[in-house]
Amino acid sequence: MVSTFELEIVNSTNKKEKPSQDQVPFGTIFTDHMLTMEYSSDQGWHEPKITPYAPITLDPAAMIFHYGQTVFEGMKAYRTEDGRVLLFRPEKNFERLNLSSERLSIPPVDEKLMLEYLTKLIELEKDWVPSTPGTSLYIRPFIISTEANLAVAPAQSYKFMVILSPVGSYFPGGMKPVIIHVEDQFTRAVKGGTGMAKTAGNYSSGYQAQAQAKQAGNADVLWLDGVEKKYIEEVGSMNIFFKIDGEVLTPELNGSILKGITRTSIIELLNSWGIPVTERKISIQEIYQAFADGKIEEVFGTGTAAVISPVGELNWQGRKMVVNNHEIGELSQKLYDTITSIQTGKVEDALGWTVEVK
Repeated sequence: MVSTFELEIVNSTNKKEKPSQDQVPFGTIFTDHMLTMEYSSDQGWHEPKITPYAPITLDPAAMIFHYGQTVFEGMKAYRTEDGRVLLFRPEKNFERLNLSSERLSIPPVDEKLMLEYLTKLIELEKDWVPSTPGTSLYIRPFIISTEANLAVAPAQSYKFMVILSPVGSYFPGGMKPVIIHVEDQFTRAVKGGTGMAKTAGNYSSGYQAQAQAKQAGNADVLWLDGVEKKYIEEVGSMNIFFKIDGEVLTPELNGSILKGITRTSIIELLNSWGIPVTERKISIQEIYQAFADGKIEEVFGTGTAAVISPVGELNWQGRKMVVNNHEIGELSQKLYDTITSIQTGKVEDALGWTVEVK
C-alpha cells in the first residue's frame, strides 16, 4: 500500500552545466534533481521527495549489498519539434516495475501516483531534455532494499528513486546494423528464475559472455535457453525479431524473457499494418536453416535504449549468418521511423501511446 503523502520539492541552488547536444554520451551525465521515496513495513511507501541530485548513504549491512534485492526500469522523455516533452507508454513501465517487484518480494508502488511524481520531476528538469535528433532524456526508476540485516529474507525497508540522464544513441553506430554473437556456453536465465524481471543480477551475469563477444568484434550476445541451449530468447539489451518469408517471428514470453515495452509496441504496430507476427519457440537451428535457404529477410532488436537495432550478422558456432548484406531492412527502417515519430510528436499518436509533460 502506498501512502499518499504530499510530494515535497527542494530546488537545487547549484545548477549543473548541460552537455553539448552533439556529443551526449549514454548514461554518464545526470540532471539537477532526483525523486526519492521510502518504504517501511509499518508506514508503507512514504516521504516522496524531489531533491537536488546527490549521493545516498546506506548502512554497510543494507540488504541490497548482500542479497541483491533490487528492480529497475528504463524509459525516456522526448523533445518535439515544437518544444513539447513527451513520455512513451510510461504506465507500462510502472506496471512492469511492479511485476518485477513481485518476483523479488518487493512491495508494489502505486503506479498512477508514481507517474504523477515522475511528471513533476520532469517538469522541473524540462530544460535537460535534448532536442537533437536521436537524443532523449533517459529515465531510470529503481528500488533497492535498505534494511540493515544479514538475515536471508525479504527486507522490511526500501528506497524508491528516479534519476534522469540526457543520452544519445545506445550503440555508437546508431541505426547501423550490429553484429551479434549467439551465446551457447553461458546461461542468462531459466524458466522459473528471474529472467522475466528487470533486476540487476540478470545483467551482471551476462558481462563475461558479452566481454568475450566484444573481443571477437560483436556488439552483443543473443542468449539461448538455459536448459537445452537450443531455443532463442533475447539479446543482452533488447528483444529479438526475425522476418522470414514475409512473416515476423519473435520468441514467446516463457518466464525467462523480459516483456519489453518496445517489443509489445512493435507487435501491436505490425498487427495494425496487417503484417503477420508470430510469438513462439524458435530454435537457432531453424534460423540457421532459414539463412541457408536464403529466406531470412531481416533481423532486428527492440528496446527502450536503441528503439530498433538492425542486426547485420549472427555468429553461431563458427558459422556466420550475414543478414540483408549488412544493410538496414525496409521493415526495420519503417518501424524505427514510425516509433520515433510517435515518440517525438512528428506524427499523430492515433494509438494513445504518449503522455505530454505540461
